[in-house]
Amino acid sequence: MKNEELVWELVENKKEEFINFSDRIFDTPEILYQEFKSVSEHTNMLKKEGFKVTENICNMPTAVMGEYGEDGPVIAILGEFDALPGLSQESGIAKNKPIENTINGHGCGHNLLGAASLLAATAVKDWLLQNKIKARVRYYGCPAEEGGAAKTYMARDGLFKNVDVAISWHPATYNSVNKPISLANSRIDFTFFGKAAHAATAPHLGRSALDAIELMNVGVNYMREHMPDSARVHYAYMDTGGNAANVVHAKATVRHLVRASNLMELRSLVDRVYKIADGAALMTETTVEKKVYSGVSNLLGNEPLEKIMQTEWDKLGPVKFDKNDIEFANKIRSTFTETEILDSFQRIGIKAPLDLPLCDFVAPLDSLNNGGIGSTDVGDISWVVPTVQARVATCAVGTPFHTWQTVAQGKSAAAHKGMIHAAKIMASTASILIKYPEKIDEAKKEFDKHILKNPYICPIPDGVMPPISKD
Repeated sequence: MKNEELVWELVENKKEEFINFSDRIFDTPEILYQEFKSVSEHTNMLKKEGFKVTENICNMPTAVMGEYGEDGPVIAILGEFDALPGLSQESGIAKNKPIENTINGHGCGHNLLGAASLLAATAVKDWLLQNKIKARVRYYGCPAEEGGAAKTYMARDGLFKNVDVAISWHPATYNSVNKPISLANSRIDFTFFGKAAHAATAPHLGRSALDAIELMNVGVNYMREHMPDSARVHYAYMDTGGNAANVVHAKATVRHLVRASNLMELRSLVDRVYKIADGAALMTETTVEKKVYSGVSNLLGNEPLEKIMQTEWDKLGPVKFDKNDIEFANKIRSTFTETEILDSFQRIGIKAPLDLPLCDFVAPLDSLNNGGIGSTDVGDISWVVPTVQARVATCAVGTPFHTWQTVAQGKSAAAHKGMIHAAKIMASTASILIKYPEKIDEAKKEFDKHILKNPYICPIPDGVMPPISKD
C-alpha cells in the first residue's frame, strides 16, 4: 500500500466518530473566546486519542494543543471551532429558520474545520505509531478566528518557534490549494473623552465625544477615495455615550477595522486613520484614546508546500457527491439570485458551469481562485513558519459564507464528505513532508527568502492581551 493510501485508510477508520464530533460542535455554537464547550470536546478527543495535551495555551482559556511523538520534524495542523453571532439556523433545510433560544451559528464551517484538522492529526499520529517513525505532530485548537485573532497572539508569543511546517484548510464551495491571498487588518477602538453638559441650557459648556466620533467617521469616509483599491475600512459604534438626547455625551467609542493587502500598506493606513482621529479630537476639544483590539497579517505563500499539496489533491481527486447531495445543493441554490451566483464565481475566479450544484473537480495550482479576499489569522502563522492550506468543497457552489445558507449545510452529508476529504489531504501532505525531510528544507528556504526581505512585525503590539471577556 502506498504511503498516502495508508494515511487515507487511517482517516477512514475513524471518520464516523469525527463526523459525530463535528456535529456536536455544530450543535453548541460559541463565539470568540467563549468556546468553552467546544474546546472541552476537542480536549477530550485529544486525550482519548493519546495526545499529550496542553490547555490554556497563550493564556487563552479556550485554546488547546495536543502533541504526539518525540524528536524529528514538527508538523502543526491548525484547527478552529468558533461560530458567528446572529446566525442561528436549523440544519438540513433550505429556508431561513433560526433555532429557538439559540443566537449563534457556524456560518463559516468551523465545526468542520476543527474536526477535520484533529482527524488529520490523529491519522498522522497513527501512521507514525504503525511505522515507528520519529516525528512530532501537533494539533492547535485555535479560538476566535472570527475577529479575535487568536493565532496572531500565538505567533507573536512564540508558540510556533520550533514548528517546521503548518498545515490547515477551510470549508469552501470548490476544491483547490488555497491561494495565499488575504488582507492584513487591524481592529482599533477609538474612545473619545469630552465634557458632559445640559444640551439645552448650557451646550456651550459641553464637549461632545459623540460629535468627535461622527467627525472621525466623515474623515475616514473621505479618505476612501485616496486608498489603494484593495484596502477597506469598516466601523461600528461600540458606545454612543448614552441615549439621552438632552445630554452632551462625555464619552463614546467607535471601532474601526482597517484592511490592506499587506502589512506595510496596513501600517500606513492605520497611521492615517490615527491622524484623522486626532483631528476629530482637535476640532471638538476632546481627547482620544486608541486601543488595538486585534489584528492579522496577510497570508505568505510557500510554493514548495503548495506543489506538494497539489500533488496530493491530484492523487485523491475531488470530493465524491451523490444524487442526494446534489438534490439538497440545488434546493440551497434556489435561495440565491442569479446575480449572487455570478458574483460568487467571479470572486473565486474559477471557470465552471453556472448551474453546477457541487464542485466536481480539483482546480489546478495556476488557477485564479482566491475565495474572495477576506482576512484570516492563519496569515500570522504563515509569517513565522512555512504554511499551506487547502480549500475543500463542503457546500453548494455559490454559497456565500457568513450566511444562514452556510449554517443550513453544516451537518449535511456533503459537508461531512468534504470534511473527511480535507483530513485526507492534510494528513497525506504531512506524511510526505515527514517521509521526505528534504522537502521541509525546500519550504524553509523559500520562507527564509521572503522573511529576509520583509521581516515579520506583528500587527498586535507587545503587551496587548487577547480581548477575553471577564464575565
